[in-house]
Amino acid sequence: MGKKECRGEVTAYLSLIFILFITFIGGIMESASIQIAKNYRRADTNRAMECVFAEYQKELLEEYDIFALDGGYETGRYSRQKVTDRLDYYGVGSVKHDVERIRFLTDKGCGDFLGQVSAYMEHKYGIDAVKDMLDMTSVWGQQEERAEDYAEEEDSWQESMEDLLEENESELPKENNPITHIGQLKTSPVLKLVMPRDRNVSEKSVRDEEMLAFREQNQGYGDFSDVSENGNLTTLLFGEYLLEHFKSFTDTEHTSTLDYELEYMLAGKNSDKENLEYVIRKIIFFRFVPNYAYIQTDSEMKAEAETAALALCTILAVPAITEAAVQGILLAWAYGESIMDVRSLLKGSRVPLVKSKESWQLQFSKLLTLGTEEDRSEGRDDENGLRYSEYLRMMLFLAKRDTVALRSLGIIEQNMRKLYGQPYFRADYCIGKMEIRSVCSLRKGIQYQYKTYYGYQ
Repeated sequence: MGKKECRGEVTAYLSLIFILFITFIGGIMESASIQIAKNYRRADTNRAMECVFAEYQKELLEEYDIFALDGGYETGRYSRQKVTDRLDYYGVGSVKHDVERIRFLTDKGCGDFLGQVSAYMEHKYGIDAVKDMLDMTSVWGQQEERAEDYAEEEDSWQESMEDLLEENESELPKENNPITHIGQLKTSPVLKLVMPRDRNVSEKSVRDEEMLAFREQNQGYGDFSDVSENGNLTTLLFGEYLLEHFKSFTDTEHTSTLDYELEYMLAGKNSDKENLEYVIRKIIFFRFVPNYAYIQTDSEMKAEAETAALALCTILAVPAITEAAVQGILLAWAYGESIMDVRSLLKGSRVPLVKSKESWQLQFSKLLTLGTEEDRSEGRDDENGLRYSEYLRMMLFLAKRDTVALRSLGIIEQNMRKLYGQPYFRADYCIGKMEIRSVCSLRKGIQYQYKTYYGYQ
């Protein structure tokens, strides 16, 4: 009996072990089965996401090298439902999707747009492409600061001169007075002073309400700080992208919504004329710096200014006014030279960054006829100088990048609508990256939630 009881206990023990083993194997198989089901659902969703993002705007890529998904799907109206409907179309099984976070090209200072520009430019040229220009950026910044200092100096001179004349109850003669003449030119339409004779100013314009920068923009949501960005875009590389993809005044062919696209990005006005005028005044402002700096070092030119000041102030016989007039004539002469420089730039010629006696254009004898019917000077070309596009490069570098980016997207939007057959296109509906949350039923009583991210690189 003892042996039989022992055998029975062993049999029961082995039976329990066998049951436990079978249960363990079953559990592993069940777990593997669930995991396989999860993997299938994730694979289905990944495939659906890739298919959705493969529907990028073809014209946007071909013309501007930017990937983006039109969240409005050619309707001009964005909704999350349109996106999730496309996911359902490409998906398999009863999976419900919701957009957890999304980023449009215009979000966060146009960060996604700038990121793609960075990736494109670094892939095409490499970061070394702008190394040769890095030394110049500090010069550009200094030139802007010095231009502001000189503008303050000119204002100070103006106030001082007015005070001197008031104290002595005098006034400078208006005839043969370069100070008065240049003062009048400063208030006259600048385009008439600098436009090449064979060119007309574009009459193209847009309405503010049409432009991206002036309307309320669709906003994405969610933080993508955990997602690696497309690299650090240098302001120089962004400027090179703009110069490569957009037109300016000196380009020969203009077929876009505005002829002077780069000028619009800098000025933000609604007409080509206003934008060009803004840029020209800015270039005159920049050119005044090296011109005024040089003229103060040239003894012959200073002597001419002194002679002219004595002729103006002979009747007044007040030395302080004569000294102030000398400085005013030098300021006027430097401004007149800046007008000549812009004339050269607009006709496609080059102007040296720093002036010398050989590169100085405007003779004192022609200062009084500048801007009159007798004026026939168009500016000359200096083989060691910079072209108009290089001054635009400098201005783009010094401008606020977020503002320029938004305006460039506005130009892209208008061109997509009017030139490339996409009347519904809106840059603030263009999706650059997105993450969705999906919920599915694996089998009765078991639900699975997971997230899927996709972003253009």
